[in-house]
Amino acid sequence: MLMLLICGRRRGGDHSAPTLKLHSEKGLSEDLQLGSNVLSDAGLSALGDCFPRLEKLSLIWCSTVSSLGLVSLAYKCSFLISLDLQGCYVGDQGLAAVGKCCKRLEELNLRFCEGLTDTGLVELAQGCGKSLKSLGVAACAKITDLSLEAVSSYCKSLENLSLDSESIHNGGVLSVAQGCPSLKVLRLQCINVTDEALIAVGTHCLSLELLALNSFQRFTDKGLRAIGDGCKRLKNLTLSDCYFLSDKGLEAIATGCRELSHLDVNGCHNIGTIGLEAIGRSCPHLTELALQYCQRIGNHALLEIGKGCKFLQALHLVDCSSIGDDAICSIARGCRNLKKLHIRRCYEIGNKGIMAIGENCKSLVDLSLRFCDRVGDEALIAIGQGCSLQHLNVSGCHLIGDAGIIAIARGCPELSYIDVSVLQNLGDMAMAELGEGCPLLKEIVLSHCRQITDVGLTHLVKNCRMLESCHVVYCPGITAAGVATVVSSCPNIKKVLVEKWKVSERTKRRAGTVISYLCVDL
Repeated sequence: MLMLLICGRRRGGDHSAPTLKLHSEKGLSEDLQLGSNVLSDAGLSALGDCFPRLEKLSLIWCSTVSSLGLVSLAYKCSFLISLDLQGCYVGDQGLAAVGKCCKRLEELNLRFCEGLTDTGLVELAQGCGKSLKSLGVAACAKITDLSLEAVSSYCKSLENLSLDSESIHNGGVLSVAQGCPSLKVLRLQCINVTDEALIAVGTHCLSLELLALNSFQRFTDKGLRAIGDGCKRLKNLTLSDCYFLSDKGLEAIATGCRELSHLDVNGCHNIGTIGLEAIGRSCPHLTELALQYCQRIGNHALLEIGKGCKFLQALHLVDCSSIGDDAICSIARGCRNLKKLHIRRCYEIGNKGIMAIGENCKSLVDLSLRFCDRVGDEALIAIGQGCSLQHLNVSGCHLIGDAGIIAIARGCPELSYIDVSVLQNLGDMAMAELGEGCPLLKEIVLSHCRQITDVGLTHLVKNCRMLESCHVVYCPGITAAGVATVVSSCPNIKKVLVEKWKVSERTKRRAGTVISYLCVDL
């Protein structure tokens, strides 16, 4: 199987040169740098001549490709299985040609294809709908319910649908729910879709495994109750900025979807402790839980998760002001398979909870405690003694100093990433210990660490020969000599983020391609 990935430059985004990647069935790969014009219609036609048996093609933000090139490619590459047109200005004629010629097409991404209308997508569905299994549409203002009605009529094998559009209403989602019984994945960000559509999904899409509802302001617990009643195979649920959902809706999911393994609740301000308690009591297969900006969810929610979800492997908490040490202790005692713990700005969580994690969760490899200002050295000492971390982020935890990081250095020899930015009490001793104890370190973020100097940085890079990325902005103790030491001592270095005035002319000549500047006028 041959796959091509062609990445152009997103409008207003990254200005680096685009890359062409060719992957052969033998697993070989080749990267070629294209010119600033990315890929023209003539180039796309030439690719069709060279690779007539092409099966996977990604044209991401290749804005100079039009329907003319896509038509030519479609006629030459009839074996296409996967086509990603994200950000391309291809029109209806090109999409219709794909439908006519590519009868094996299974995956199609039309995100940000602003030139498309219902005409093109309807013709594609008519042409290759029998094989199509995955469809993504976003920011295509002229694609409406009419297209989804065609999808429901011709794409009976559709399994994955992603919609982000203000032009889609209940009628389109209703049609797909009724006409595509094999649907397993549904992602919706459609402000004009209401409970009526979700009720249809719960009634007809009995094989649904993943549901993501984003920025929904027009549906209530009634719609979520229909999902709980009908979608018994649901394993992955994301609820983001769904303001009218409450604990009752989540209770319906807990009662009906007992195979649930992933739950992400983000900014749903009416969901509180009771809903999460129901998940803990009824969903024993939960392996990943994310609670973000959930002010009404308290300790008792995670007490139930700790009791009932023994297989939990990942927990993410962001701005959950009512969750504290008791909740984390319950997770530590009950979820001993925990591998990832990410906490950000949860100010009631301190040493007690994190120490319990270190004592009980021996499989933990990824710990992030960003701006948790009650967590100090005692917590990291327990982590270093009990866990072998690979990733650690303690940025903004101002109570952490040398003792905590030294414990990590001595107890976590497989550490590959560490972020200790904004730690004002961290000094050179910790850097020396990291250099001695963590030879696999690839990325380190030291920004805003006022006590670290060139001496500590030299000790660090002396033994961390695999280091690829180092951020040292706003570190007054690190000078041009320290920056030069990094680029000369680390043969694998790819990025050094630093103030411009700290880079000598010699360093620029030697390693200019790896230097990045955050502030150029300091």
